[in-house]
Amino acid sequence: MSYHVLLVRTAAIFGFIGAMMGSHMAGAGSYAFRPIHAHILVVGWLSLFAFAAFYRMYAVPRSSKLAGVHVWSAIIGAIGLTAGMWLYHIKPFGLPEAFTTVCYIVGGSILLFSFLLFVFVSFKYGKDTDKAPKM
Repeated sequence: MSYHVLLVRTAAIFGFIGAMMGSHMAGAGSYAFRPIHAHILVVGWLSLFAFAAFYRMYAVPRSSKLAGVHVWSAIIGAIGLTAGMWLYHIKPFGLPEAFTTVCYIVGGSILLFSFLLFVFVSFKYGKDTDKAPKM
């Protein structure tokens, strides 16, 4: 599966989860999920979709290890950060705070690493090509 399709599909799942969470908060009148909801939509939906658009517009070889690590670290980081936030803030299972804090930090760190990788990907492959839209 191409990187842009994988990222768009993952972004779509995040978008649906974020919309459902927003609907739940509005219906319940409780905004306890607000920070998680915001990060699901911004990191999971918007950022992954923006990455997908880049991979669709620019010629990035499927064999690029840099791009592969970027895509998978973005997906794992988005899941890790939002799941870690949920565990840390909502405390659904009564897990030790040290464990939930580590989940939160590790997920966020992986996501931060993916954004750094995207800087390198964008400078390496983000050149004017016939595939890129003309402005």
